[in-house]
Amino acid sequence: MEKAKISAYQLFVLIVLFEIGSALLVPLAIEAKQDAWLAILLGMTGGFFIFFMYHRLYLYYPDCLPTTYVQKIIGKFCGRILAFLYMIYFLYLAARVLRDFGEVLAVIAYPVTPITLNHAFLVLVVIYTVRKGIEVLARTGELFFVLIYLLAISGFILLLVSGLIDLNNLKPMLEEGLSPVIKVAFTQSLFFPFGEAVVFAMILPYLNNPKKAKIIGLSALGLSGINLAISMTVNIGVLGVSQVLRTQFPLLSTIQMIQLAEFLERLDIFFMLAVIVLGFFKISLFFYAAVIGTADLFHIKKPSQLAFPIGFVLLFLSIIIASNIMEHFREGLQIVPVYLHLPFQIILPLLLLIIAFFKNRKKRGQGKPST
Repeated sequence: MEKAKISAYQLFVLIVLFEIGSALLVPLAIEAKQDAWLAILLGMTGGFFIFFMYHRLYLYYPDCLPTTYVQKIIGKFCGRILAFLYMIYFLYLAARVLRDFGEVLAVIAYPVTPITLNHAFLVLVVIYTVRKGIEVLARTGELFFVLIYLLAISGFILLLVSGLIDLNNLKPMLEEGLSPVIKVAFTQSLFFPFGEAVVFAMILPYLNNPKKAKIIGLSALGLSGINLAISMTVNIGVLGVSQVLRTQFPLLSTIQMIQLAEFLERLDIFFMLAVIVLGFFKISLFFYAAVIGTADLFHIKKPSQLAFPIGFVLLFLSIIIASNIMEHFREGLQIVPVYLHLPFQIILPLLLLIIAFFKNRKKRGQGKPST
């Protein structure tokens, strides 16, 4: 492990920035139509239970990374294989998020610039930050957290003042019943973004006050879920369900609608600023987990040495994972949740928790003095 510690507030900030991340870009849970906000909140509730699993494993092994304690739970050979698969999983998700933001930048500001160049510049910043360690990333998060919320509150006020939000677009509620909403919640929004908090299993050992881990994690997930639900409600209120369904980046379209006093318009720059900041933190946390986990797995004393080589792998992977944006989104909605998110976010951690529970109960039983 890196010799570093972060505060409870810094962990809170990192989780919120991470969870909002790329989820703010896409039409999250829009298959639930005007009830997308409810599907997001239900997914958030499921995310609480997933976080309980990671937190419980952390309590069993508070002083070591998951790459170490999986070897203690299921044995060294199988544990190393599973830990390595998790590092690939984190790197793949970092590549997916990088592709998300590369596509957004191409649409908004750099339509002629090769997407590889957009990715390369962002990867260089991520590599530099990760080389500095988790403390620097956490302090940076504290600064940008305030900026993101200032931008969000300002944008929301401008939308209200502009009179663009039509609450009729949110009616009727539960038009097709609760079943479609539950289906969307537990096949989409549960895994993305709330289940992706599995990456914080790699960050929790750096918390300087382990007793606050649970309340901080749940509070951050709760705030993130409420923010995302509000964001989708606003998007649907401004654009309507049919337009959100046809739009790749609904929040961008919503912000482009702002026109106030015939001079305040074209606020894309604020959206772009928020996008770059949020993308940076989400990619950095996935990338940091992959780097620090690989270093721990292969007993490399200086994890920063791995930042550049793994960074080049990240850049290459972000380009080859899909030939175009539609293929990229289709993989994210149809393939990744079933074949990657479900096992790595729920099934495997649950199995590890069950085995760890019985192993630790057996140890406690052996440790009791005989009467």
